[in-house]
Amino acid sequence: MFRRLIPPAVLLLALGLLFSCAPAEEEAEAPAEEAEQQIVIYNSYMSDPEPREFDAEVVQQFNEQNPNAEIIHSTVAHEDFKQAIRAYLTSSTPPDVMTWFAGNRARFFIDRDLVMDISDVWEEQGWNEDYPKGFQAMSTVDGKQYFLPTNYYWWAIYYNEDVFEQYNIEIPETWDELMAVAETLKSNGVTPFTVGTKYRWTAAAWFDYLNMRVNGPQFHIDLMLGKESYTDERVKTVFNDYWAPLIENDFFIEDPASYAWAEAIPFMNNGEAAMYLMGDFIRDSYPEDQLDKLDFFRFPIIDPDVPVGEDAPTDGYFMAANAQHAELGKELLAYFGSEEVQTKMAEDLGRLVTNSNVSDDVYNEDQIKGRRILDRADYVAQFYDRDTTPEMADAGMNGFMEFWSDPTPAKTDEILERLEQTRQRLFEEE
Repeated sequence: MFRRLIPPAVLLLALGLLFSCAPAEEEAEAPAEEAEQQIVIYNSYMSDPEPREFDAEVVQQFNEQNPNAEIIHSTVAHEDFKQAIRAYLTSSTPPDVMTWFAGNRARFFIDRDLVMDISDVWEEQGWNEDYPKGFQAMSTVDGKQYFLPTNYYWWAIYYNEDVFEQYNIEIPETWDELMAVAETLKSNGVTPFTVGTKYRWTAAAWFDYLNMRVNGPQFHIDLMLGKESYTDERVKTVFNDYWAPLIENDFFIEDPASYAWAEAIPFMNNGEAAMYLMGDFIRDSYPEDQLDKLDFFRFPIIDPDVPVGEDAPTDGYFMAANAQHAELGKELLAYFGSEEVQTKMAEDLGRLVTNSNVSDDVYNEDQIKGRRILDRADYVAQFYDRDTTPEMADAGMNGFMEFWSDPTPAKTDEILERLEQTRQRLFEEE
């Protein structure tokens, strides 16, 4: 009854006085908590099923360990990411942390001041001691670190064990033996090689290996760096004497340009084709119930007097030079490069990882076999479109696709002359 007699205006005044007398620290408490909440924007190209799941789990673990931090995580299809990266890095508000490739692909952006110096992260995390010197070197420009390499994988010729067993095929170690295998398969109605060249890098793998096996890795890398000519007779030998016969003898599936790399896998797992020159990430997209029938061997030797080169592309992360959330972004990088996450990557994805603190016990038999291929190599390259400049790689891969459609010597000469003009413009006019 008494409360009902208090005029409303008086009651409101009393309530206002009550709240105004609250301690100042309580009033500031909520904004302080809000100020501690931080975000970091992370864009990833891990779009294949298993890498995507791994990526999401690592992000979730970081969020759980850092309750006042939030990762705004976007996954972009791998090929779309490659096209978008320049727009990301030149934006006024770019993603803070991004997946990317080591080698020339990273150096291209580093040289244009689009990538952040993360030397402080390397120093604080002890990576200068925990990472082998080769990985330190690929991350360093002018004494500063700009890249975090986390994993690498071998390339090899993967094959369907059932098909090899059916036709009593032994693993070929030389080029002549591989050609004999191809003839045996073809005579039995099996296409020797599957490949999907809708995205051109799968064709580039064939050039990498043939050029390194015929002319040696030093010549190959010098060509990538613009120091050798595309019209050199040694390059023509690769195209005319080794690559063209594979195409002309129908050793590849029909119309490979109709298929993305993963879309060409069914030809092998269903037995229509027997082999695929591919990186170990093929396992991410291979039918799980048939993985026990998937094996691999080293790309055969063509000239035993030539040093052995292998492709082992290295993936990792970097930060945009004008990242808006640099502090938390560096914490996320530190987490990605940690022994904990590197171990998980080796266990979940079967990747070879760069942090030397990760125990060799995490590797399975296939990983040890893949490492052995790389250990036997005289030189480890990144990959065609990672070892040369983006513009040269683009022109080169276009040329490879033209050649695939018409592998005649006349067309080859035309393609290589055009590539040579591009090389001269890009490298000799600098």
